[in-house]
Amino acid sequence: MTKQPDFKRRVRARMTKTGESYAAARGRLLAERPADDRMATALHVSNGDGTALPETGLARRVLFWRDVLHDGPVPAVGAGELRRVRAGFLAEAGADERGEAAAMFAERDRVLEDNRDGEYVLWFEADLYDQLQIIQILARLADLGVPARRITLICIGEHPGIARFGGLGQLTVEQLRELPATRACARLTPDALRLATHAWGAFRAPTPDGLGAVAASHSAELRFLGEAFDRLSREYPATRDGLSLAERRVLAAVADGAPDAGTVFIRAAARETRPYLGDIWYFAMIDRMIRAPVPLLDAERGDRRVGHATRLRLTETGARVLAGEADHVALNGLDRWIGGVHLSGRHVRWRWDDGLETITGKA
Repeated sequence: MTKQPDFKRRVRARMTKTGESYAAARGRLLAERPADDRMATALHVSNGDGTALPETGLARRVLFWRDVLHDGPVPAVGAGELRRVRAGFLAEAGADERGEAAAMFAERDRVLEDNRDGEYVLWFEADLYDQLQIIQILARLADLGVPARRITLICIGEHPGIARFGGLGQLTVEQLRELPATRACARLTPDALRLATHAWGAFRAPTPDGLGAVAASHSAELRFLGEAFDRLSREYPATRDGLSLAERRVLAAVADGAPDAGTVFIRAAARETRPYLGDIWYFAMIDRMIRAPVPLLDAERGDRRVGHATRLRLTETGARVLAGEADHVALNGLDRWIGGVHLSGRHVRWRWDDGLETITGKA
């Protein structure tokens, strides 16, 4: 993983002296190596507190960024109004039962801004959840006048020895400590910062016209951004059945014999190239298909919320929609935000076309 020849020579010298394995010798030297002063004094930003980043000794200050930006409204409004909109959405969705989101967002933004004269190190992953957080942060830093040379991005979508990489939370302290010396670590260029700012604007725009260009983009630093925007685009209702990709995978799992919502979640999530949604968000999706005017799913649950044990079956209409013989949106309408785009009614303007692999429809 490391690309520093001198460090490798030191590892081998230690192996000769101590008789340790390569992994053991490398781990000892990493633990003994003083953190780079610039990295140590930087503000480190990561996607959640499930990682061991604070224990690595690389960061004195860590800011955790939390928000499921690929669900709910993310309109092109000012920072204060966006905090209010996102906090309101999370509260309504049952993801902020204690009402802490508004204060958390305000403190998060304050800490990011207070460091505007310093260095930033961003630790993130390849999935859509993280890529949207990255462009939100980078667009904000660009607004604050922070030059690209003071921003370092550490972003991975895989790791040796982990067959299905899920995130930084899977890595040990030693594995995290190694990442700054790998190709996963890059100091940003002005071009990368401009691409991130453009992508954030395209995501928040009231039409999806700019998503395709970001999906087709290629960047050495933002190497997962195009893939993430392609996945985002596939959440638009499809021309063939009115289903988003996630909804179709849920129905397919039930049709294939998944007996309950927990099993549906596992099977649908397993079909994603990258981690996509957590179980709470899948269950909310299932609940909407149960409560639709013309239900696609039927559940044995009474009036309770959908949970892991909720028994499910495909309705006749659900089977027809899954087969492409009926259209979910035409039957049930839609009320969903994807970034800055509000999809509503039974005649939504934009659809995902599987044949063309693009969003169709004109404003």
